[in-house]
Amino acid sequence: MSTATPTTTAGFDHPEEQRFVLRAVDWPAYQQISAALTGRHVRLTYDGHNLEFMTISPLHANCSRLIGRFVVVLTEETNLPLRSFGDMTCDREDVRKGLEADECFYIANEPLIREKEQLDLSVDPPPDLAVEVEITQSANDRMDIYALLGVPEVWRFDGQHLTVSQRQEEGTYALASHSKYFGPIPIAELAAFVQRRTEVDENSLIREFREWVRSIA
Repeated sequence: MSTATPTTTAGFDHPEEQRFVLRAVDWPAYQQISAALTGRHVRLTYDGHNLEFMTISPLHANCSRLIGRFVVVLTEETNLPLRSFGDMTCDREDVRKGLEADECFYIANEPLIREKEQLDLSVDPPPDLAVEVEITQSANDRMDIYALLGVPEVWRFDGQHLTVSQRQEEGTYALASHSKYFGPIPIAELAAFVQRRTEVDENSLIREFREWVRSIA
């Protein structure tokens, strides 16, 4: 394990989210730390050199789970296959990168991993869709990591707005008004439903969301 220098960074917008960065961490050390923290409520981001730990605030967790439920409804109402992997660790040794999405899903590639209980992203496809809740700012460039892992689409929610980023052939992301998976559904409008999470219970909100999707799809 290489020498690591700890650096602490507090959340920019939400004090309940704390970040801690270890510098000069090699791949074996990252793997050991990741395995040791399996099941813990800490999100890791590894950029090949620095390993960032982040605690998840209730606001962050609630928004990510709610958006995840919206994805489930969208696939149900558009008759698409789905396999959900939540915040599983996505990493590849060949690119020396790794992270946990807030939520991730297989949609187009679901048939390719349907029978698998363990995934190896060096041979298996990456998730088709990842959800990023960006209540606070990461010290590492998570979108660059997503690009190197080959994730086709990332939804980013900053607490107010939801954007769709789609991976281009050259490996960068570009904003899009619609998801490549859900046709005419204006994904940005999902943010309005997320904002209503404190007005009604989640099941009522999901029912409203389903009706809205049916009116468009």
